Amino acid sequence: MVETKASSTSATSAVILTAGCDEVGRGPLAGDVVAAAVILGTSIPDGLNDSKKLTERKRERLFDEIKASALAWSIGRASVEEIDRLNILNASLLAMRRAVESLSPLPEHVLVDGNKLPTWQFSAEAIVGGDGSVPCISAASILAKVTRDREMVALDETYPGYGLAKHKGYPTAQHIAALAHLGVSPIHRRSFGPVARLI
Repeated sequence: MVETKASSTSATSAVILTAGCDEVGRGPLAGDVVAAAVILGTSIPDGLNDSKKLTERKRERLFDEIKASALAWSIGRASVEEIDRLNILNASLLAMRRAVESLSPLPEHVLVDGNKLPTWQFSAEAIVGGDGSVPCISAASILAKVTRDREMVALDETYPGYGLAKHKGYPTAQHIAALAHLGVSPIHRRSFGPVARLI
């Protein structure tokens, strides 16, 4: 499943359309892994950085600014079932591929946070620490994190007791204790050790 914004502005041949791509949610015990791809427009929001280094308030503000000003953006994901079947690395790469392939217009070059690239047809470069140093990757990092965080808050209402709104699915002591008490829910990753041990 993807969510996108397509640009209505025609790109000139002199401009190389470069997208930034990042994912969030590799470490949690629950929920999808979510990726975002962003082609920034001429107006770049101030304060872009690695989403983990920003306060929630700043992320929320930048989330709206990025979506409003970007030439194009897209959200891609891999489901809990895909994570368990493919493993978290391959599922993360799949989510990134889905995000980039859903951009309109498609990019001519992609900058990806980390040290691995998805299998795709795009010219691309992996940049370690790119989410804190490359604006288009920072923008993707923010869109992905805010999207996933909001989803975990919503899932907390469907699956109460685990504390998902607080820890966003990460393996905190509270989360592991709740798993032992409540059992494994449909949104928990069964291939992850703390969950697998309870099955």
